Amino acid sequence: MLVQVHWTNKRYDYVKDYMLDSLIEAGVVASFLRSSGWVTVGVDPIRSSKMKKSYAGTERRHPGRAAA
Repeated sequence: MLVQVHWTNKRYDYVKDYMLDSLIEAGVVASFLRSSGWVTVGVDPIRSSKMKKSYAGTERRHPGRAAA
């Protein structure tokens, strides 16, 4: 599927949906079009492609019980 993007150089284009995350991380996309409207990178909420590897909260599991 193609997604319309507004590049940081003020031009508009279409990119493949699977490329969008890496282009946003590279800082070359200023905004992109969702079904609900334009999303501005750095202003509007977007999901992160990076998964959190560690949990920063208090350990609540029982210390003697193995995780399932």
